[in-house]
Amino acid sequence: MNDLLVDLKPLSNDWRLAKGIDPERLPAHIAIIMDGNGRWASRRNLPRVAGHTAGIEPVRIVIETCARIGIQALTLYAFSIENWKRPRTEVDTLWRLLRLYLRRELPEIMRNGIQFTCMGRLDGLPSPVRQELEAAMDSTASNRGMRLNVAVNYSGRAELVDALNAIIEDARLEGSLKDLHITEESISSRLYTAGLPDPDLLIRTSGEMRISNFLLWQIAYAELYVTETLWPDFRRTDLLQAIIEYQKRDRRFGGLNAGPQRADADEWLEAVGVTAR
Repeated sequence: MNDLLVDLKPLSNDWRLAKGIDPERLPAHIAIIMDGNGRWASRRNLPRVAGHTAGIEPVRIVIETCARIGIQALTLYAFSIENWKRPRTEVDTLWRLLRLYLRRELPEIMRNGIQFTCMGRLDGLPSPVRQELEAAMDSTASNRGMRLNVAVNYSGRAELVDALNAIIEDARLEGSLKDLHITEESISSRLYTAGLPDPDLLIRTSGEMRISNFLLWQIAYAELYVTETLWPDFRRTDLLQAIIEYQKRDRRFGGLNAGPQRADADEWLEAVGVTAR
């Protein structure tokens, strides 16, 4: 957190927000559905590709801010399997922008010790894109800072299918297929995010109230934060506000927080005339 504060103007809005964050209760893993590029462009009578281009700056800001405040992992939803349905020119532009981002930002990623990884069906990407992603992952593999995880050609349902198929294939190779017993742990260990903590906070921009096939298994207990802000307009202030809101939440994971109960359950049931048989 101090790394961020030293770069902020004292008493500025971002400085006040950062000071209000408890560094002991930061989300270990933040996931973001970056939505609204097309609407941002449409409202300005610009082509959709202009929105995607404008969406590069908030990516840079979010990565830098998360790294400086001490977030362990950041997962960004960049391209879904369903996005192949979009016009070919738009898809090609997205690949060009991704490659451009990597070329421009890789030196900064290295300076900050960030480990860059991708998840999804990477073998379905155009060869030049896949090669560039793999080169970036290789270059940062030994970094020990924040894990920057980009979902590319990704689908939550496809991830679960791939995980289950991997479990079955492992059992077949081991000759234990007839005794196969699938557990939550065996599924988690085959997910694209194996080795990462599940997201504590899922942010979605543009106000849409849906998950869009993203991290369906991993976000079972994530705190959801939806903002009307379109992704190209998302800035450090928006991220800090999301973290502050996260820290206000009462996370119980299906249980109850410790604290005095108003009455013993059996006493209350007896008082209202309900008795055990």
